[in-house]
Amino acid sequence: MSSEDTIINDARAQAHFYDGALRFSLELFGDRLAEREGYQHHKGTDAVRYFLMLKFCWLPRDVRSLSFDDLWFAMGEEFYGWSISPEAQQSYPGNES
Repeated sequence: MSSEDTIINDARAQAHFYDGALRFSLELFGDRLAEREGYQHHKGTDAVRYFLMLKFCWLPRDVRSLSFDDLWFAMGEEFYGWSISPEAQQSYPGNES
């Protein structure tokens, strides 16, 4: 494998790693949102979708059709001031101390 291939593969791996970290963050935020809103059934990304349904009167099919980027964008203001707990950060692969 050439050094150019190695650089490209490293960049790809890093992009997928960070994409996964963002998805993990959305799941964790959904758990916190479910707790804050008192949801009994919905957790993770489902809680985010449920929140958007209630807040904007969107239909389930519309919320389910949102891409990850759209979900992240729609929840931007809700994320303000929130951060992942240090314990949860340790759960994500590659963040072990």
